[in-house]
Amino acid sequence: MQTGTSAYNFYTLPREQVRAGVERCAFRGDGVIAVMNWIDGGNDVRPHTHEFEQVVMILAGTARYHVADQVFDCVPGTVLRVPAGQVHFIEVTGKERVLNLDLFSPVREDYLHLVAYQKEFGQGDS
Repeated sequence: MQTGTSAYNFYTLPREQVRAGVERCAFRGDGVIAVMNWIDGGNDVRPHTHEFEQVVMILAGTARYHVADQVFDCVPGTVLRVPAGQVHFIEVTGKERVLNLDLFSPVREDYLHLVAYQKEFGQGDS
C-alpha cells in the first residue's frame, strides 16, 4: 500500500543561495514547511518580518537570534519561537557554520519553489 510520502535527505537536496554565506533547501507536509539553512559567519544580516509563525532550531554552530527587542544566545539544541509579525534575524557568533532548521505553519507559498521535487504533492517528476 502506497502512503503518499517519500523520504529525502536535507544534505542531498538542491540548495538555493539566498545571498553570500546563506543557503537553504526545504521539505513540506500538508500544513508545515521545514527549511534547512546553512549560515556562514560574516554574512549580511537582514532583519525582516513575515506573516508566518516560525519555530527555529539550531542544530550546529553558535549564534545570537534577535526577535523584536530580545536576543537569545543559541547553541546546538536551542529551540525558539518567532511569532508572526515580529522583526527577527540571526547573527553567527562562532567560527563554525550554523545549521538552522526553521518550521513555518502554514506552508509558505513563497517557498514552494524549494519543494518542487516532492512528488507526493503533485510536484517534481512523476
